Amino acid sequence: MKRILIIEDERTIAELEKDYLEVNGFECDIATSGESGREQAQHKSYDLILLDLMLPGVDGFELCRQLRDSLDIPILMVTARKEDIDKIRGFNRGADDYIQKPFNPNELVARVKAHISRYDRLVNRTSEPSEIRTNGLTIDLQSRRIFIAGKEKEMRAKEFDLLVLLASNPDRVFTKEELFERIWGIDSFGDISTVTVHIRKIREKIEQDPSNPELLETVWGVGYRFNKKTS
Repeated sequence: MKRILIIEDERTIAELEKDYLEVNGFECDIATSGESGREQAQHKSYDLILLDLMLPGVDGFELCRQLRDSLDIPILMVTARKEDIDKIRGFNRGADDYIQKPFNPNELVARVKAHISRYDRLVNRTSEPSEIRTNGLTIDLQSRRIFIAGKEKEMRAKEFDLLVLLASNPDRVFTKEELFERIWGIDSFGDISTVTVHIRKIREKIEQDPSNPELLETVWGVGYRFNKKTS
């Protein structure tokens, strides 16, 4: 049974999330503060975290950053805030998705299922090629590790998945919408800003000059392309 940690200080909302998820076969724990949520996440094994943005003590942004430093599981932020800048801040700190209050409980369950299913497929794949090599870049698909000229670069889960998709389809142009749908799996146009954030972070790790990328190119007005041949 998949286990979910709900970090939410409003008890009624936490219980609502818990009830719907448990009806759908999940096991759930509730933490009502950032400190207790961090403690539980670090000492128990979870498959996904639902993280409220406005928490007493440590807020959701900082807690997400702290959790992402040690955990490689989906983190879904839940918040009443509507501003795009808050979404971008959340994605920058490692959130995988952003659910706005008030939410449809059935949509919440669907997103949780989609993220857990996608994560399971990615970490358990066995029939794929073992690695991708090009232009000094090595992607070890089995161990989910990245090397540039033999030096390992740390990547978060979605950064790795995005790079693998692009590198597996060299010279093909992907739109932001297509990348968002393929990697995050939820067709929500307002959240595609996370694609730009993740592309920037990948470039900082694999490009000699991130401001003038040679591997991960921008096709202006269209999207992004992995350049198989560089100068």
